[in-house]
Amino acid sequence: MSAPAALRPAQVNLRGLHPLLRAEIKWAMFAHTQKAHGRWELVTWQGLANFAREYGLQSLTDVGPDEERLLRKAASREAVHIVRAVTGWLHPLYVTPAETRELGYVLTEHFGRKLTGRSVHMDLTGVSQRWLRDLIWDHLAAILRSPNCPRSGGTFDDMRRAGLELGTFLELHAPAGGHDPQALTAEHMHQFVADQRQREREGLVSLAARGVHGKPSIVTANTRQRVFHRTRRLLRGALESGEAERLGLSRAFIAAMPAPGGMVRRSRPPFADGVARALADEVNLHRLAETYDPFDRGLRDAWETIIVTGRRCSEVLQLRLDCLGRYGGLPMLWHDQTKVGNYDQALRVPERVHQLLQARQGKTLTLFEARNNRPHTTGERAQMALFPTNIRNRDGRQPLSYNWFHKGFKPWIDELDIGRWVPHQARHSLATSLLRAGASLTHVRRYLGHVSERMAEHYIHLTQSDLEDVLQHVWVSGPGSASLGELLTEPATPLTREQAQAIAIDLSRRSTPAEGGFCTFQPVVDGGACPWNLDCHNCDKFVLSGADLLYWRRKREQWRLLAEGAPDDATADYLHAYFEPTARAIDGLERALAGLGLLDEALAMDMRKPQDYFQRVWSTAFRATDLAAVHDADETEATDSDLDVMESV
Repeated sequence: MSAPAALRPAQVNLRGLHPLLRAEIKWAMFAHTQKAHGRWELVTWQGLANFAREYGLQSLTDVGPDEERLLRKAASREAVHIVRAVTGWLHPLYVTPAETRELGYVLTEHFGRKLTGRSVHMDLTGVSQRWLRDLIWDHLAAILRSPNCPRSGGTFDDMRRAGLELGTFLELHAPAGGHDPQALTAEHMHQFVADQRQREREGLVSLAARGVHGKPSIVTANTRQRVFHRTRRLLRGALESGEAERLGLSRAFIAAMPAPGGMVRRSRPPFADGVARALADEVNLHRLAETYDPFDRGLRDAWETIIVTGRRCSEVLQLRLDCLGRYGGLPMLWHDQTKVGNYDQALRVPERVHQLLQARQGKTLTLFEARNNRPHTTGERAQMALFPTNIRNRDGRQPLSYNWFHKGFKPWIDELDIGRWVPHQARHSLATSLLRAGASLTHVRRYLGHVSERMAEHYIHLTQSDLEDVLQHVWVSGPGSASLGELLTEPATPLTREQAQAIAIDLSRRSTPAEGGFCTFQPVVDGGACPWNLDCHNCDKFVLSGADLLYWRRKREQWRLLAEGAPDDATADYLHAYFEPTARAIDGLERALAGLGLLDEALAMDMRKPQDYFQRVWSTAFRATDLAAVHDADETEATDSDLDVMESV
């Protein structure tokens, strides 16, 4: 046994090591300095070098489970961590993509990719059929090479699961275990499809897929649809590329794989009122901080920011230290929406949240000074996270992870005994509240940072009464206006201050319901009589709302039927010309609703039932000047038809 190397300050003695091992250590020390993570002490590196010299290692890749146990005793547990990390970095350099295909796994680093929350190593060895495994490898490699490669691992997980399900089924039921693709027929695929559907219907476990903790995965409608979708894409891709013909895979076998059908997409609901109160209660928030964040890393501060701003949990946890500012005296929060590629987005926040995060800034800076025994520099401050982790993070650049947040948040939810809820539902709650308060879908999309209104719709949860309130805020000029169908409440182009004041209309104070829309003539709104004898549809003070779309569509159909049944062309032309202004106003209302993403909702809900018409007409008729006439009418004897109407209302 050779004598241990002498320790020298700021040096690691690598004499006597194999040249490859010496080069690996030098490269690893340099590579680690380029990463924004913790530091590795030189004494640990020296212990690792001494161990390698004593046991004659030629490469760090020679360290197996037995060597790790000896290294842990000879050096430290940290030395084992270093070896595992460095061998992971070296692995893509020591194997080629062709070799990984032969061995049955994919290294995403060969393609310059790193999937969020996934290892760089994707194991495909569970698929026993070599032809199927190679098809999957080629398919995944094509996705990784694509410029539209997804950042998350869902696509790859689904493809791997589909391969495992099909491969395991063929191993059990196909001739020769499915290893000969030429022996497969359409009947084998029909059996596989029937097996998946039966497992879905009866809630049985998967043939091969396992959950996070190794438990058998249950086949659900979602997992079955994903398996069908990915299997179909895989096999049809092989058919189009000619690989199926080269393998001798039957076209009938591929064509027998059906389409997955409509995907079941369940949107998380917003917080119920009682749940929202419990999650924002001061006593409960104090317990969240004291019990589940004893070292005050910022669990409560992050949660309160999520509640108020509706940001994604990762967006809040990844806030930089200098994320706050005031512009025109207003408190602003700057953040990155990495999911959709929007960076340095400004968001106005309440004063309380601004002060809360300012206090967190002070705690983070104090923690940095305690760790480094010196003040921070300007360059270091620019790189620091607002919520830094305490694991190998002396410079404070690495933020807390979602797993850390969830480990504190979930037991807190369980302790409150309010059911199963996740932080992301705060985002759904805020989106729904914004729409109920009168914000358009376009405003909600912009505020939440969605790339499309379809995604924003996924976050909106409204009852029928909520949706009616929203649709009533969409106003267009009526058939009696000079500008037919012009959108009044959501201008498409910026307006001057005078223009904005001219068209700003308050529903509660400056309008009154009328048949098919709203009257905005102020004397009538204040209770006066209509000077035009309630001729609303020819009045320029009458506006159409989104809640009346179906009413006007029915009217338009009635007018067209009248014109079509006219006795001559001249009469038909007259009717078309007479109804044209109203038709143009209806077209403008449809365009306005489509532009705001509310057209489908307006068409799907019949907002004007017969009793609603009576209520709106009565609200218009019962004015101060007409009370005498109404009183006289009440004293007359009601007919049977009148009683029927009253009962229906």
